[in-house]
Amino acid sequence: MKKSHSKILKILLPIVLAVFFGWYTFTKISVEDIVPYFKNANYWWISLGIFLGFLSHLSRAYRWQFMLNPMGYTIKYPNSIMAVFIAYFANYGIPRSGEVLRAAVATNYEKVPFEKSFGTIVGERIADLVVMGLIIIVTLFFQFDFIFNLLSEKFDPTKIILGLGLILSAIVLFAFYIKKAKSKFANKIKSFINGLIEGVTSIFKMERKWAFIFHTLFIWLMYILMFYITSFAVPELHNIPFIAIVIAFISASFTIAATNGGIFFYPLAVYAAFSLFGIDKEPSIAFGWIIWTSQTVMIIFCGILSFVFLPIYNRTK
Repeated sequence: MKKSHSKILKILLPIVLAVFFGWYTFTKISVEDIVPYFKNANYWWISLGIFLGFLSHLSRAYRWQFMLNPMGYTIKYPNSIMAVFIAYFANYGIPRSGEVLRAAVATNYEKVPFEKSFGTIVGERIADLVVMGLIIIVTLFFQFDFIFNLLSEKFDPTKIILGLGLILSAIVLFAFYIKKAKSKFANKIKSFINGLIEGVTSIFKMERKWAFIFHTLFIWLMYILMFYITSFAVPELHNIPFIAIVIAFISASFTIAATNGGIFFYPLAVYAAFSLFGIDKEPSIAFGWIIWTSQTVMIIFCGILSFVFLPIYNRTK
């Protein structure tokens, strides 16, 4: 596939997925069924959830400095904050374009070479990917019996064990193939895995590695708390088990990368997770829309404000 075709596909595919899931969402529930949940929601809890999400973005902006400082660059904290919000805002239009814009802000206003600032952003993504993996592993480890029994009620246990065995076998065979293969595809996979390992280990070589690790964990703690706190805004979810919140959070997090900021897909992912716990469809989808909308409004507001204020703050440059 030509590079131009690949770029077009990367832009169009999330949009197509968003349209599909938008259509699918409203075949499951109508807008009229969602509106009452917005009217009856407790906006104090929603506001607190927005604040926690805002704190995670401030922490992300501060964490970025720990990756730039060892290379001899110091970015002003306000510029770092605005670059982060511009990145999130841009991703709602064109997925992954935000990372490019964020690096461009550092280049234009702080004189950080583009390839270096972009490299630090990739390193951040690797750190976030590792934490996400740890959340999944810890959840499975401490709640294995509960999750297995829950799935057993929904699916045939024999099929679950067979499926897990097939997945594990496929991973082992794929790893063996990649290790031995010399093809271009195999080399790309090896390069990605090596880059992942190098990115993780480089964190421990930082001068302020523990501060970086603290902020990485803080960011994800705020994400989970934001999700949990916002659930109190919907009365029908007050007695929901915390494990349901964590599983729904994990499920919904993957949708943000799949479509433009998780539009339409995010509420469905929440519903899919909550349905495992017997939670009704209407409050599940409505909650997904409430939390997605509240965080999106905050990002759009801060993103537009950052676009406007960035050149004013740096008017001498």
